[in-house]
Amino acid sequence: MINDNGNSIYTTFNFAGVAVAYGMLALSIWLAPVDLSTKGFWGMGVFLLTLSLVNLVKYRIDNRIREDRIRQLEAARDDKLLEEFVTDPKV
Repeated sequence: MINDNGNSIYTTFNFAGVAVAYGMLALSIWLAPVDLSTKGFWGMGVFLLTLSLVNLVKYRIDNRIREDRIRQLEAARDDKLLEEFVTDPKV
């Protein structure tokens, strides 16, 4: 098993930061001197922005994984072609 303690600490730290930021944002919206409908609109905006950012990160990670997989396949193909060329008895 790979030791990913550094990664889990980093993830926990970022999760705590996001939780604190959302808590402070919720408190500031709650205490804002505006109508409840305005607070709801702000809350929906925050929710939709969060949803968009999560989707953006997911698609960027998926694209990076796809590109890495294609790169690995091309490298394996090149290695196989090179090995066949070197071991070809015709040469």
